Amino acid sequence: MTSAGAPLTPTVTVVTDAGFDLLGRLLQLYLYDFSEHAGYDVDERGEYHYAWLDAYRDEADRHAYLFRVGAHPAGFALVRRGEPTTMAEFFVLRKYRRGGVGTTAARQLLAMLPGTWSISQLASNRAATEFWRRAIPVPFEEITHADGHMEQRFTSPRPQRPAGHR
Repeated sequence: MTSAGAPLTPTVTVVTDAGFDLLGRLLQLYLYDFSEHAGYDVDERGEYHYAWLDAYRDEADRHAYLFRVGAHPAGFALVRRGEPTTMAEFFVLRKYRRGGVGTTAARQLLAMLPGTWSISQLASNRAATEFWRRAIPVPFEEITHADGHMEQRFTSPRPQRPAGHR
């Protein structure tokens, strides 16, 4: 929330080559947060390793998005387009959590990429499951997998054009 109490509104943009350094640094914060659930360890340099970062720069079906609040980075999403589209990673900096930034960013992203989606999270990460249950703006099917994942499947509709537009 802003000092006036109004919700913060993020912008969602595609990460360009210049933004991958920032994305890499934000991934370190994400992996640190996520290590609580996944048990990740840092390497000898004190860094986490994310094996697919270069794939989001190089592969046509992988897309990286940055969230900003004003001029400040606020989080990111890594998405793999396909049938269904999958949310590989989604992260909002702690400062911007619980103020609507994540929900707004998620809904903007879903509107930008209409079609069938699959979003999964570790069942032990109850906060993530509760977040997605609130953030997905359409009816969804929820599946509990034997491997310890929760999954939401749904279709994000194409934005409707105003009457009179072709």
